[in-house]
Amino acid sequence: MADTSTIVIVGAGLTAAFAAQGLREEGFEGRILLIGAEPERPYERPPLSKGYLLGTSPRDEVFVHPAQWYDENRVELVLRAEVVAIDRESGEVVLKGGVRHAYDRLLLATGSEPRRLSVPGATDYGVMYLRRLEDSDRIKAAFTRGPRVVIVGAGWIGLETAAAARAAGLEVTVLEAAELPLLRVLGPEMARMFADLHREHGVDLRFGVQVAGITGTGADGGGAVTGVELGDGTVIPADLVLVGVGITPSVALAVEAGLDVDDGVLVDDHLRTSDPAIFAAGDVANAFHPRLGTHIRVEHWENARRQGALAARTMLGQDAVFDRLPYFFSDQYDLGMEYVGYAEPGAYDHLVIRGDLDKRELVAFWLAEGRVLAGMNVNVWDVVGEVEALILSARVVDVERLANPGIALADV
Repeated sequence: MADTSTIVIVGAGLTAAFAAQGLREEGFEGRILLIGAEPERPYERPPLSKGYLLGTSPRDEVFVHPAQWYDENRVELVLRAEVVAIDRESGEVVLKGGVRHAYDRLLLATGSEPRRLSVPGATDYGVMYLRRLEDSDRIKAAFTRGPRVVIVGAGWIGLETAAAARAAGLEVTVLEAAELPLLRVLGPEMARMFADLHREHGVDLRFGVQVAGITGTGADGGGAVTGVELGDGTVIPADLVLVGVGITPSVALAVEAGLDVDDGVLVDDHLRTSDPAIFAAGDVANAFHPRLGTHIRVEHWENARRQGALAARTMLGQDAVFDRLPYFFSDQYDLGMEYVGYAEPGAYDHLVIRGDLDKRELVAFWLAEGRVLAGMNVNVWDVVGEVEALILSARVVDVERLANPGIALADV
């Protein structure tokens, strides 16, 4: 691309920051315009439910780059700005208020938004969601208002915030419609491990329940929550209600612009949309994965970083492809874990435990027809590369050797 070209990035999160950084590192000298709706420069989201929420990480550490980095690298930050349309014919994005910015290449890094509860009282009594830095600030402040916290949803956000609330000395109840936490992601065996972990730390876990409504005093968005009503009529008292029931990709711009959308913006393995001048990356991108032979949308930190950097290269015309295996991590109490690979529910037929499940020091492997699809190390470190190599080899493994901690993974 010529140095006079303009690349516009819509969304000012982790993906956008790594795309801008990648463009400069790859030698792009043209204009980079990074547009975000939030008042903050790009930051990382994992600390919002971990260290920052716990108060162990300072605010400055959540930001991807120091404030001066953007001026030093000639990245124009346009914050508190909402892009309301993409004019593909003129090659412009349209901001709320009518301001237009022309682009030669456009990257959609619009991320995702929390799914909202649609029950009586859900919008009246200060129910909280965790997605933005300001959300984490509000939740942290709410921890001081009363001892009773009810969390709806036992996914990663729900469990991590439960751990943070318990560390703050609060009474925590977690409500989940499924039989176990993280059931769809990890299957029943590993899901039980997380259930046991939280029960041991005093969390009241309630599975197979439905939320019927939120109770409180006052209304019209300014009331105070007092409890959560379940489908059987039980009311659980609460001083804070936090909802973590998943996220949905922010595809409104893409839909309005006529791009191909299906659980995210559909892109190829170069992160190109159905318009060759428009790319998408991060939470919003449903990307074709050549190793897996299917489109996948990954909602985790490492994917945002990798796809942002990759989008920078592909927007500059390089023949780079999205082929890294999904990876994510979590920290809860004294348990740290990393997961690499891709094992959908029903896609695996065998689970192998290597290590001590009771002590929670292990590596778990999900297999199909003797081949490793995914692995999760729990309080065992420096093995992700070896686990990834096992997956990428696509070889049938000896299950007994795989389960034996006395045999190096490299030798399996």
